[in-house]
Amino acid sequence: MSAETSMTSHPIVEQLTERFVASVIRSSTFRGNLRVLVERSGLIEVLTFLKQEAGYAFLSELGGVDYLGYPERSEGARFEVHYVLLKQETSERIIIKVGVDDPDPSLPSAMPLWGGADWMEREVFDMYGIRFEGHPDLRRILMPDEFTSYPLRKDYPLRGRGERHNFPKITREQS
Repeated sequence: MSAETSMTSHPIVEQLTERFVASVIRSSTFRGNLRVLVERSGLIEVLTFLKQEAGYAFLSELGGVDYLGYPERSEGARFEVHYVLLKQETSERIIIKVGVDDPDPSLPSAMPLWGGADWMEREVFDMYGIRFEGHPDLRRILMPDEFTSYPLRKDYPLRGRGERHNFPKITREQS
């Protein structure tokens, strides 16, 4: 039996598939979690529906993945951003995934729906270089402003590119 199975029988997936025919690409379950892959163009509408009408009001996680060179992946975008939503009344979770590709990966910001997406989007931007259109303060959060690379991309060398010179030296007297 495959670890990934179709979830067409789950009520929320059926609602999403009926309401957002052009946006829902596929759905699956993995280790008990519902996962729905959606088109970039319908992302905000799907997230808005899940929050305002379906009761998935809590954005518990927003993160990124780089699939460059992934052995079992022959199709799809290089990057995926996932939104883990929680329905607090029932503790149900749903993971909304959206693909985004080079050369200029960008998605609409979820900040209008969840203020808590602020720092999560900034972290994904800082580590993967994925821009969030409409984000009010999209800037680096973990790396120095002078840093020009994105360390969680698969094409980033394990030993870095000599960026250490970009980090200011702090002596014991300064700290």
